[in-house]
Amino acid sequence: MPPVHHQHCLMDIEKGEIIVLSKNISHAEIGKELHIPQTTISSFLQQLKRRHSPYNLPHPSRPRKTSATFDQWLVRTALTETKMPFKELKSIANIPVSEQTIRRRLKEKGIRKWRALERALLMEEHVQKWLKWASAHRHWTVEDWAKVVWSDESAIQKDSDPRTLWVWRHQNKAEKYMPKNVLGKKRDGQLSQMIWGCFLGNRLGPIVFIDGSIKKEQYVAILEQNLLQFIDALTSDDLWDIVFQQDNARPHTANLTREWLMEAAREHGFTIMDWPPNSPDMNPIENLWAHLKFELHR
Repeated sequence: MPPVHHQHCLMDIEKGEIIVLSKNISHAEIGKELHIPQTTISSFLQQLKRRHSPYNLPHPSRPRKTSATFDQWLVRTALTETKMPFKELKSIANIPVSEQTIRRRLKEKGIRKWRALERALLMEEHVQKWLKWASAHRHWTVEDWAKVVWSDESAIQKDSDPRTLWVWRHQNKAEKYMPKNVLGKKRDGQLSQMIWGCFLGNRLGPIVFIDGSIKKEQYVAILEQNLLQFIDALTSDDLWDIVFQQDNARPHTANLTREWLMEAAREHGFTIMDWPPNSPDMNPIENLWAHLKFELHR
């Protein structure tokens, strides 16, 4: 069996040394000086003379299975039909490529599947109303926002701990279902308590516990017995130009509620914010509810 010669891969610094030394000494002497096989040195210098460049030619890669036109179509389709599965995208592509190739082409353009966000679905009409609302309030200062009474209802589930419990265990079903590794769920876990609350700046308003679902008559009674008392306390502390905010839940927009609020606003010196429909969690009281639920289960 003939001896096997291992090809020495030259680094750029070695190539530079060979080029400099080749002007004064032989290939064999260069090999001894740099501890590089003479055959490698000779091959490199012949290549240098032939190509006029010390760098290797790029290795040929496999031709792409898709054309630039197809790649553009793929990106355009994915961004238009965002919910389309890979299998369906591959089917309408009508060329013999794998789902992996499609995934790779989209990844090259920074596109991949993400979990869809669960938010209020805004129609074009809602978008225009929210844009109008944002434009009307774009110059509000921190002091302006500090005069808004934010209000809302929230349901607190009896057994709904918002925190995630993590346990140490091996990856097997025996340990997965051990009682010490299971967070128990009670049968009455679906029971919930509805509450109404409000706040202004760093001042917390009253919290009202509500039995069952809230009706317009019950909502007006809550505002009359709690909101007005809170606003009167604020004005007694020389806080004026108060703005009351509520969302567009049916009890809030009922004629009975609208008429009562308009009269109460005139008598107690506050205004009512025109809140656009389908709020995408813009009300900062949502953060207060999240904190309250966390503290209850801590």
